[in-house]
Amino acid sequence: MNLKTTQIIYWTGAILTSLWFGASGFFELTKNPIVWDITEQLGYPPHFIYILGVAKLSGIAVLLTPNRLLRLKEWVFAGIFFDIIFAFFSKLSVLEPASAVDAVVAFAMVSVTYAMFRKLYPADYSRLV
Repeated sequence: MNLKTTQIIYWTGAILTSLWFGASGFFELTKNPIVWDITEQLGYPPHFIYILGVAKLSGIAVLLTPNRLLRLKEWVFAGIFFDIIFAFFSKLSVLEPASAVDAVVAFAMVSVTYAMFRKLYPADYSRLV
């Protein structure tokens, strides 16, 4: 796969991830009833929902910053993966299994995006030795 294709896949994934998690963060901060009802039904307290909204919007700002903040982007990807995994298992535990399909789709999308990120910005572990 050439550099241009890798960049297109990465930026498409980064934009889709930003739209998905940006909308979610915005709805958490504006107390959108659909998002709040589901999140409270899963057993999460209101203060946690606000913190999650702030974290998502902050992470999206980092994710969309081109060619900078690479180490922080690693943390953003980790946070997004944690969010997806917790959402998946929370929905499986409390709601019906079909409600967790969005988490599976998000996991696949973010996994491809992260793989392209690593191709564009390979980790240099030689300095750790």
